[in-house]
Amino acid sequence: MDMKVTLAALAAAAGMALFAGWRGARPPDFRKGPRMVPWRPLMVAFATAFLILLVHLVNLLGVKTGQTIP
Repeated sequence: MDMKVTLAALAAAAGMALFAGWRGARPPDFRKGPRMVPWRPLMVAFATAFLILLVHLVNLLGVKTGQTIP
């Protein structure tokens, strides 16, 4: 992926992680029934995607990450 796609995906993952975190932190409304969307696991998944994309962005900027075997 090039820089533009990575930045767009990074922003989308950050936004979705924040949104899912906000929705998961709201108190349950028992009148409406159970929540059908598992917001907390989605927040963790989007936060993980954010971290992976952040490492990819750092690699695109020229910093070498990861373990190299000599």
